[in-house]
Amino acid sequence: MPPKTQGILESSLYVADVPHSARFYEKLFGFRVISDFGERGCALEAGERQVLLLFKKGGSLTIRSPHDGDGELHLAFAVRAEELANWEAWLAENEIAVEEKRTWDLGGQSIYFRDPDRHLIEIATPGVWSIY
Repeated sequence: MPPKTQGILESSLYVADVPHSARFYEKLFGFRVISDFGERGCALEAGERQVLLLFKKGGSLTIRSPHDGDGELHLAFAVRAEELANWEAWLAENEIAVEEKRTWDLGGQSIYFRDPDRHLIEIATPGVWSIY
């Protein structure tokens, strides 16, 4: 049997403009920068014991770091069901287009939209997965 983990600690997105993307996540989600890597990127507190890393696309290649990626990625953020309407209003207030709304078989709901680098961001309520 493998040793146990305590969940996902950090996730990375690769972005064209780190300060612009950091401001997006700070304004929209209230995340705060907890570490600044200069032009290479930054780390944002994205919840209790959760870190969202923003790295400049191609910015780590000069220092031979494995941190690099490309393409449109996906992240989902958990919210309470009673907050979903507030999130829809907040997205509209910030002129962020919702690409899809979905109700899942277990009763959870998701709202999908894009960040400045076209990463697909999801706001998800309980009932999306059997474990959430």
